[in-house]
Amino acid sequence: MRHRIAVVGSGPAGLTFARVLHRHGYPVAVLERDPAPDARPPGGTLDLQEGLGQLALDKAGLLAEFQALSRPEGQAMRILDADGTVLRDWQPRPDDRANPEIDRGQLRDLLLGPLDVQWGRGVTQVVPGTRDGVLVHFADGRQETFDLVVGADGAWSRIRPAVSSATPHYTGVTYVETSLDDVDTRHPDLARLIGDGSVAVYGVNRALVAQRNSGGHVKVYAQFRAPLDWHTNLDLADVEAVRSSLLALFDGWAAPVLDLLRHGTAFVHRPLYVLPVSHTWTHVFGVTLLGDAAHLMPPLGAGANLAMLEGAELAESIATGPGDLDEAVRAFEEQMWARAGRWAKITMAGLERLVSPDPAEALALFDQVQPS
Repeated sequence: MRHRIAVVGSGPAGLTFARVLHRHGYPVAVLERDPAPDARPPGGTLDLQEGLGQLALDKAGLLAEFQALSRPEGQAMRILDADGTVLRDWQPRPDDRANPEIDRGQLRDLLLGPLDVQWGRGVTQVVPGTRDGVLVHFADGRQETFDLVVGADGAWSRIRPAVSSATPHYTGVTYVETSLDDVDTRHPDLARLIGDGSVAVYGVNRALVAQRNSGGHVKVYAQFRAPLDWHTNLDLADVEAVRSSLLALFDGWAAPVLDLLRHGTAFVHRPLYVLPVSHTWTHVFGVTLLGDAAHLMPPLGAGANLAMLEGAELAESIATGPGDLDEAVRAFEEQMWARAGRWAKITMAGLERLVSPDPAEALALFDQVQPS
């Protein structure tokens, strides 16, 4: 008997889960509150690791298509001192495909493929344990029941309260994101500074990171430790006011580095929240979580990779297992918790070192993880 399965959220976790089930001929309802795939900016670029995100795409039968779209050269990483001195300049080998980059929008479109997503179907609540299964409440007042509801709806998940009372808490680190467009033509000096991948500058409790996306688009992240209400006297919608505030925060840094902020087109406030490092829950029949909904952690390259692999593994265990849906979910959760707990510790420790009172900590961390 085919189970009635829904996944809430069309991010990397939800789409990978649905795509692997689809590959096995298994129906799944993908429920997404956004009215269309392009309703919001898709975000920046992701590095998909061989044993995590790329493995998930292989399980979905999409690895070759990913390799055609991805940018191995995007693995390049340059670190500067605040005065502009180049401290490290890592370049990938021509055959290095360990962590190639792909734009989030490209990854979304790759995963969407033939999937029939139910756009504009915001979920407000799920109620497990009803006579007909898990009851899903929609924002438009409608209701529907499923045998399994998978929450892949991110940091502020509407599904999480059905299994856990945990809520994300602020890390003390804030990102302010801006963008540069057509960088190779409009800002050739910055294009050379950034190179094919990323450039990062670390100071006392602050950092500037610029990351190349495809098509000459660059994402810039000002990162700093501050209270959550640091912007109380600042209008975040006032581009020039935010720019001036950031330039003051990084006062004294090299002019080419500050040009990353001077030429930004708009600014988006992104305070970093996380869930408890070892977030688990008492198993609830018919409901589980993937990705940020389950283990929100600092954005240091693990979150999306874990989320995709989790989606692929859960889908495979459902589609190819002996048929006991609840047993498959229980086994998946135990595996997910152990792995995610390890990565949450790693990324939290990494954040402490990257936005640190001692900038040398950031450099030492990269020396540990970059190939010699």
